[in-house]
Amino acid sequence: MPDAPTIETVGLSKTYGRDTKALVDLDLIVRPGEVFGYLGPNGAGKSTTIRLLVGLIHPSAGRATLLGRDIRREGVASRREVGYLPGDLRLADRLTGREQLDSLARLRGGVDETLRDSLCARLGVDLDRPIRQLSKGNRQKIGLVQAFMHRPKLVILDEPTGGLDPLLQAEVRSLLRETAQDGRTAFVSSHSLDEIQHVADRVGIIRSGRLVDVDAVESLRDRSLRHVTVTFVDAVDAAVLAAIPDVEIVEFTDRVVRLMCPETRMDALVRRIAEHRIVDFVSQPADLEEIFLAMYREDAGGD
Repeated sequence: MPDAPTIETVGLSKTYGRDTKALVDLDLIVRPGEVFGYLGPNGAGKSTTIRLLVGLIHPSAGRATLLGRDIRREGVASRREVGYLPGDLRLADRLTGREQLDSLARLRGGVDETLRDSLCARLGVDLDRPIRQLSKGNRQKIGLVQAFMHRPKLVILDEPTGGLDPLLQAEVRSLLRETAQDGRTAFVSSHSLDEIQHVADRVGIIRSGRLVDVDAVESLRDRSLRHVTVTFVDAVDAAVLAAIPDVEIVEFTDRVVRLMCPETRMDALVRRIAEHRIVDFVSQPADLEEIFLAMYREDAGGD
């Protein structure tokens, strides 16, 4: 069925013991040809979801399909065309990168060596040193190659850019976009909205094991916050900045102001700041938990 979801879950849940609910009633659809970002703080349930999908653990309730196949009844078949990068990547330390990739290729019954070599060149993979001598970032590159090297219809990546420098992070984003443009699907978990918003088409937000929102990335970006610190040459009145709608002053002295500003208000903020002489201006993305709290405040205010 060409229009079947690439991933579909219905009431998917995982409980440990009597009381530890790692995932609660997950209803989710991920479509062919999209990059889906799966966002949440550490411990929110992202990795639990992924381990359920790839069969490393079994659900306590609910069901799921990958590429139209049930993950329990057709487990092996459902994963045949899936590429997977775990968050806790483990490789054979005694092997070289080349030997590790050769071993994984044999397990898959062979891969396109031209594609594999191209991926290694793009990511700058060190193929000839023992894996035990490689840094976390260089191990991550091998993990990325093995996830993409068989041109899977679905690639599932758990925190894929950990340990990578900014140039390689950009290369991974390019790989994800190419995957979607080819009609295939990428499911990418992260705790960083700043990372996901550059590549995802839609975003699902999970918190305490529950999916709390699914939206287009453009809509989520409208609710993004930034930490801004401005150091002025002369004393300023903080009220001038606080008068901008939705801007929250966090800390203020005569010359230094720290504030929270929605990304949609940054242009107005910068114009107001430019009316004064400044020494320094620093803008950083707020963490996801702060964005959650801001969203919840908005929802509460609308009730």
